[in-house]
Formats: sequence, C-alpha cells, structure tokens
Amino acid sequence: MGNAAPDTTWEPSAPPPTGNGQRTVRTPRRPHPTVCSALAHLLSADSSVAITAYDGSAVGDASAPLRLELRSPTALAYLLSAPGELGLARAYVTGELGVTGDLYEVLRALTSVMDGLGPAQAWALLRDLGPRYLRWVPLPPEEAPGRVRRALGGLRHSKRRDSVAITRHYDVSNRFYELVLGPSMAYTCACYPTPEAGLEQAQFHKFDLVCRKLGLRPGMRLLDVGCGWGGMVAHAAEHYGVRAVGVTLSREQAEWAREELRRRGLTDRAEVRHGDYRDVPETGFDAVSSIGLTEHVGARNLPGYFRFLAARLREGGRLLNHCITRPSTRERHRTGPFIDRYVFPDGELVGVGTIVSAMQDNGFEVRHEENLREHYARTLAAWCENLDANWAEAVSEAGVRRARVWALYMAASRLAFERRRIELHQVLGVKPSASGAASMPLRPDWGV
Repeated sequence: MGNAAPDTTWEPSAPPPTGNGQRTVRTPRRPHPTVCSALAHLLSADSSVAITAYDGSAVGDASAPLRLELRSPTALAYLLSAPGELGLARAYVTGELGVTGDLYEVLRALTSVMDGLGPAQAWALLRDLGPRYLRWVPLPPEEAPGRVRRALGGLRHSKRRDSVAITRHYDVSNRFYELVLGPSMAYTCACYPTPEAGLEQAQFHKFDLVCRKLGLRPGMRLLDVGCGWGGMVAHAAEHYGVRAVGVTLSREQAEWAREELRRRGLTDRAEVRHGDYRDVPETGFDAVSSIGLTEHVGARNLPGYFRFLAARLREGGRLLNHCITRPSTRERHRTGPFIDRYVFPDGELVGVGTIVSAMQDNGFEVRHEENLREHYARTLAAWCENLDANWAEAVSEAGVRRARVWALYMAASRLAFERRRIELHQVLGVKPSASGAASMPLRPDWGV
C-alpha cells in the first residue's frame, strides 16, 4: 500500500529519576494523524483510486491508474464545510482537488464513498484532524446564490427568475457549446438507432423520431418550446416541410439559431424567438414539441404548463414531451446542491407518472410513452469525449472553472443515468375533439 508513515514521535517512557528518587512513567503520545490517514477508511481495500495530499501523505495503491490529489488545506475546508457533493464540487471546480485519470471512472470507482460522505463522516474527520479545517473559504464565482438569496430576485419559476437561471447556464459561449455538443448543437438526449451509431446520427434520429411521433406533414405548423439552438425547428422545417416557431429564453441561443436558419435557407418557414414560451400568442398549431423544458417548469406549475400547451393546439394536435424524470413519483423534486448551484438553478425533476397525470388532467389523451435512459448515458459519454478532445479551446472560451463544472456535471450525470438515479422519458399526447376523435393511427407508425 502507498500509505505514508504516520508521525510516530514518542515521549520517553523512562525519564531520569526525579528529585525524590521516583521514576515517572508516561504513556506514549498519540501519533498525529496525516490527512490521508484520516481519509483511509473511505477507501475499500481493493479500490482502484489512490489519494495523495499536500502534507505528503497517501493512501491506496501507489500504482493505481486513478488518483485524487488534495492540493491544499482549502480542499479539506471545502469538503468539511459542505459535506457531500457540493463540497467536492467546490474543491474540484477551484482546482484545490485534482483528478488524475478519467473523471467518470474516478466517480464510478468512488460511488460508495460519495454516497456516504455526509455530516457524520465530516465530524469524524474534524475529530481526527482538528477544527482548523472548519473555516470559511470563498465560494467559486461560478456558483449561483443559494435558494434563499435567489428568492430576492423573484418567485421561483417567475418569468424574471427563470430568465436569470437560463441566462446563467446557456449564455456562456456558443463556441463552447459547439465544442461539447458537436455540429448538431442538440443539448438533449440523443436516440441511438443502432449500437454502432455515432452522436450526430443519434441526434438526427432523435429529431426525426419526434417529427414522426408528432405526425408532421408539409404545411403543418409546429411550436417548439425551449427550442435551444433551434435543432428541432430546423429539422422539422427542412425534412418535413412544416412552418416552425421556436422559443428560447437564451439570447445567445436565439442569435445562433437564427444564423443557422439563414445558413440553411429556412427563414421563409422557420423562426426562433428570444422570449418566454408563456408569451406565445398564436393558437391552432398542429403540433408542439417540448424537448428538455419541463425540468425548468417546476412541479407545481405542470398543470398550468400543459393547459397552456393544449390551448396552443388545434383539436387533433399532438404534443411530444421529452424530459428527464425521477425513477419514481415518491422522490423529492428539487435537484441536488451541485446541479442547483452550478448547472440548472431552480431545476425540478418529477416521476414520469406525474408527467402523465398532469398531461391527461389538463387537456391531453396520452397515447405513447418510452424511456430512453440508456440513450442519455451514451449521449453524455459522447459529450465528455468531445470536451476532452477540445479541452484547451473550451478552457479558452469559458475559463477553466466553467470547463471543470461541465466535466463534472456530465460525468456525474452519465453515472446517474446508468445507475437509474434519473431517467429520460418521451410522452406523446393528443388534444382530442369534444366527440373524442383523436386522429391517431390504430398502431404507432413512427417506428421504434
């Protein structure tokens, strides 16, 4: 094992006689724990991850291909002041915690450690190392304010607060997203038609699958809410001949999408607006696609969300809702502290049963549902590969801390999909007529 030898300085057990001729027997002084000796119990005997620390100590197999490096006392201060994922994220994002080897592999190997690194373990470390590590340290500027402070900027999921949250995440650098997402600029789960398919083929297949589920035909009108960089709008207009309107709260997304529509010669039948989907005045659309927006709506707002979308549709019009979900309806809606502070402020996830209930109670008949959980794990793996391959340029565009946020977020999310901590569901609904007519085929005609 690669453990550094602890400080074993001992007091003399047989000192010279005292003035009264008596010998004083002293007990050995307890060895001073090193940083890694205090952390040793977190690693299993067969762990493929080793840990080194700024004090020269180490724990784990010295030849392990994966390594964590605590580079300063500040790293421990982050871990102890916010036990669990938030403290680990702060230490990694600031560079006080270094990682050698593939980040995803490190997270997978340390799953049990991170699941158990809570307040009890933090207090145990404080007991071993002393209270000097429990001190205030500045938060990374990439971290969003806590939920209490955010409330000063408006009610949760108000238009103003949603706009701030979306701007914080998406208005980073369009070039940064190009490096991560690839040419499709699709920031949602791809759908892999075969195990051998690449990311771009899978994103094309995803958009095509949505178009087929919606039954799009030339001349139809499509509304795409939360349209991102306009991938769905462009695909539907170019390949299905529809007139499409996309809406996004991100100004940079809208600007990029408009330029892409011009480049592809689609501006006569497709547009992307910068604004809130709740401000769309038109009705009578033949179809609505909601790809990756429901996570930002809020659990309490789902009934109103689906009522609004139903009001935008004609009778017989279809809605395809594509979103990340919890694996059950019994789990909390709010995301964990890392995602909430660094990735999607105010994001909420619900079980697919909640989505289905909200749709069928607010204007829709649910006709089809499928889970693409494994597809999102593969999508995230491809995005991680893109970021690794373009790391230097990504850092130049967004800064090293923002790049680390993305590396950590995508690797951890991939692991969460693989472990079924989260899922990805597509739910297809139709707005039936008063007589019950749904204008749906007797059997699905969009393939699988």
